[in-house]
Amino acid sequence: MLSAQLQGLLWVVVIVIGFLSINKSTYSHLFNTPARQTGVFACALVLAFLWRIKAGILPGLDLHILGITAVTLTLGWRLAILSCALATALLTAFGQITPELVALKLIISAFIPVLFSYLVFIVCYHYLARHFFIYIFVCSFLTAGVVACVNIILGGAFYYAIGEYSWHQLSENYIYLSPILAFPEAMLNGMAITVLITYRPHWVKTFFDKDYLGS
Repeated sequence: MLSAQLQGLLWVVVIVIGFLSINKSTYSHLFNTPARQTGVFACALVLAFLWRIKAGILPGLDLHILGITAVTLTLGWRLAILSCALATALLTAFGQITPELVALKLIISAFIPVLFSYLVFIVCYHYLARHFFIYIFVCSFLTAGVVACVNIILGGAFYYAIGEYSWHQLSENYIYLSPILAFPEAMLNGMAITVLITYRPHWVKTFFDKDYLGS
């Protein structure tokens, strides 16, 4: 469905984002910390599992839980990018994602949600009260719901822009489902982060006890 030129352009975007996510100190810590490596691979496996369970409405446009927001808050945006890339590679190797759609899936369903989730966290951290419930409900729950809608809208807008589907097809068969998927996405991410910061707060890179608990 995608021309070779368009695929090439998408891969350029993937490479640029991937390159910008590489940080010497982050990856040095990753290579020297087995627990961090386990976390990255565990998140990749969870993402691959969630993305495998999907419903196909239109060719190229799938509906599934992303789980991106929780992974981003846990790993930070740089390692979340890596974890998403590993999950995508795993699904591609098992034939769940066709090679021509890999770059598109990485950008719309992985990289943009990661960057959006981290941006919301940064904004909340600097401009809202650093409170336990704000972290859970705004940074995790609400952000994950918005990310689900953004993912669906961007996917629909892309296929509309390249003339693959008409706006009527997209609005009637795909985009209108975004509010329906937003709630389970928000619930899953919110519950995951709540459990992690309750029992294993040191696993969550963006959660700071001193700031959010005052201890």
